[in-house]
Amino acid sequence: MPKYGYAKQLNIPFDTAINKTIAALKKEGFGVLTDIDVRKTLKEKLNVEFKRYRILGVCNPTRAYQALQNEEEIGLLLPCNVIVYEKDGSVVVSALKPSVAFTIIDNEKLKPLADAVEVILQRVIDRL
Repeated sequence: MPKYGYAKQLNIPFDTAINKTIAALKKEGFGVLTDIDVRKTLKEKLNVEFKRYRILGVCNPTRAYQALQNEEEIGLLLPCNVIVYEKDGSVVVSALKPSVAFTIIDNEKLKPLADAVEVILQRVIDRL
């Protein structure tokens, strides 16, 4: 798995993985703002077949508000992305590590917040 993400491979059906992921995120105070069905989009736009792959743009409103108070341009990195995709007969759920993403911002006030969000996202994935 990439160093910029945190992932877990699951041996459950794809739709079950999506539902469990959304429920686990909700339990931790995250909502899904966007849900991009990459497979569907590629079929519609390019008429190509692709594996089941969804990009969930998730947000914890309290944490997002804290970040925006410290850095107006942080919206360029929001919402946090969680991906769910098929791989080798199983399903992978992966989240971007905020601690890695926020390194491009020169604002030390955001580091504790990024670390806190990362712990929460790791907990979500670990519990799947």
